Amino acid sequence: MSDHNHLTLFDYQAKDDSDLILIPGEEVTSSIGVDSIPLHINGIGINRLVEPADCKTVLESLQTNIDRILDAGGLVSINHPNYKWALTPEIISSSTGANMLEVFNGHPMTNTFGTGNKPSAEQIWDAVLTSGQKIFAAATDDAHNYHEFTPNHSNPGRGWLNVRASHLTSDGIIDSLRSGDFYSSTGVVLNEITADENGIAIEIERIPFVEYETTFVGEGGKVLDKCFGSNSEYIFQGEKGYVRATISDSNGFKAWIQPVHI
Repeated sequence: MSDHNHLTLFDYQAKDDSDLILIPGEEVTSSIGVDSIPLHINGIGINRLVEPADCKTVLESLQTNIDRILDAGGLVSINHPNYKWALTPEIISSSTGANMLEVFNGHPMTNTFGTGNKPSAEQIWDAVLTSGQKIFAAATDDAHNYHEFTPNHSNPGRGWLNVRASHLTSDGIIDSLRSGDFYSSTGVVLNEITADENGIAIEIERIPFVEYETTFVGEGGKVLDKCFGSNSEYIFQGEKGYVRATISDSNGFKAWIQPVHI
């Protein structure tokens, strides 16, 4: 439960009959320099309000906000790096301490998919992973509009995380986010992900008449293999760095599994 530079006061440990688990959060928001470069960083599971930093450079502000979120006991997610083209792979790679980076953001103005001369958020993730960072992929709806639903509104339900947690509690969910035991999705559902020193296997929850393509990606964003169907597998072949996968369906929905570092 997050908003810009605001921490909602609520009894997050209270139990009710809804089975809805709420986790405190804040979108720590800064505007940097004369160009007001937007820097939006999520603090998840924080124990107090985090004051945003307004330093001389984007990198200094990014690192200060990350450090402040960590000091408040939170996990750090770097939001929509392409919003107003605020964050480059080099800036993110030069920071430390972030747990997640958004590879998909459902807000209509966040330039998630990039252009021919600007990397997509997913390509930025690959560049950061290639630099040696260990950071997980997040997909979010960035919901701001709840009553009018159009392509030009930031509506809920466009992106989310599917977490494999040992306990259905806020601590259990945060532990899984911290360790990367989750995948991100805009609509594709995965039944199982298995990864070990030998390779990766993925089982997709199949919808009739929908086709699936799994793309395995390695260091530098290099495509290692593509598989078709609801089951896919990649056996490691001496790769260095990492291997990850993006699953796409024939209706345009996607899922991203977390990288295996090898």
